[in-house]
Amino acid sequence: MAKRNPADRAKRGRFSPDPKDKKVERAVLAFLVFHHPERLTIPELSRALSRENSDLESDDAVERAVRELVGVGLLECQAGVTLPTRAALYFDALESD
Repeated sequence: MAKRNPADRAKRGRFSPDPKDKKVERAVLAFLVFHHPERLTIPELSRALSRENSDLESDDAVERAVRELVGVGLLECQAGVTLPTRAALYFDALESD
């Protein structure tokens, strides 16, 4: 008999990535907000983050983070160039005050 939820997706929830992925997502978003309006490609972003944070495991982790952040509307990625959305910048301004 098949399980109702074979991937056990409900345990983590739809918007609960792995803790390692959350860390990379935070780093990617913080870096891009801090360096806004600079526009970086995903490889440039990955290199810059790996110089600042040796804990980053791979370029794949940065790519996954960009994909997730684009999916939730915090980053834009056009032709491989990444930048924070207005919503991300607005939230950052709220948190800075």
